[in-house]
Amino acid sequence: MIVKSLESIKNTEDHIDDVNWESRRFLLKKDGMGFSLHDTIIRAGTESTFWYKYHQEAVYCIEGEGEIEDVTNGKTYQITAGTMYALDGHEKHNLRAKTDMRMVCVFNPPCSGRETHDEEGAYPQPEEINA
Repeated sequence: MIVKSLESIKNTEDHIDDVNWESRRFLLKKDGMGFSLHDTIIRAGTESTFWYKYHQEAVYCIEGEGEIEDVTNGKTYQITAGTMYALDGHEKHNLRAKTDMRMVCVFNPPCSGRETHDEEGAYPQPEEINA
């Protein structure tokens, strides 16, 4: 059984603090669950472009307000607490936070925790990352 608290993750290698967002990774590839689970804060007033070419991601917003834009077709969706979106087609997207947004994110295949977004907002293929 795996039991972790947010406090046990803060200020560890599983706590990533970027300019536009902060991600606390509860489950990663090393945990052997077949998916990764992240508690992420998207900072108010920011816009980020992401494109998970090799991962599927489901996101559940538990706090805040913003919007997601599908770059391929320009369609925009409002995101508020209680909204879920799933990137089942590996959609490149822009995420804009009106307020701080707290998101619970699930990735398949699981993230190792060492990924960094490239110039397109993408993570590398999982086998390219040292686990």
